[in-house]
Amino acid sequence: MFYVSEIITTAPATCKNELQQLTYAALNKLEIPFERVDTDDAISMEDCILIDEKLSMKTVKTLFLCNRQQTQFYLYITVADKPFSSKDFSKIMGVSRLSFAPENLLLQKLGVKIGAATIFGVLLDPDHEIKVVIDKAILQEEWYGCSDGTTTGYMKVKTTAIVNDFLHYANHKPVIIEMDLPFL
Repeated sequence: MFYVSEIITTAPATCKNELQQLTYAALNKLEIPFERVDTDDAISMEDCILIDEKLSMKTVKTLFLCNRQQTQFYLYITVADKPFSSKDFSKIMGVSRLSFAPENLLLQKLGVKIGAATIFGVLLDPDHEIKVVIDKAILQEEWYGCSDGTTTGYMKVKTTAIVNDFLHYANHKPVIIEMDLPFL
């Protein structure tokens, strides 16, 4: 059975990587409250169902995309159950076809392995190479559920705190798009 701890409202005593440490330091500095759980390795959106139930929220889907030359990077955040079309996303963004960034770039740019992509990864992007793109549907949610930079730590934060406070602190202005538009 998939392990999900009881709800915790403090940072872990020991962080597993630099991004996790930076994540909790930023939340502390900004005085953004959160609830979190420790889990078994959660890799897929299906693994997040028990996490969502425990924290009474919906985990977002966070995709790290790049162009063929691996010179343009996009961190796309949408609701978990929304299908993703790289063709439609590329068209909305006005760029050549994008695809999922390879595992080595996920680690290099966001400091995470597969399954742990998170908005907090922009803390490792001081040169602003990564464009944050948020699906408008996310803004309708009260809670923002995401990884803390690991595949074993998930948290719940107010969506407004992420979009207004955290991204401002990280100096990343998000682009808001609506992916519900049908393309021919």
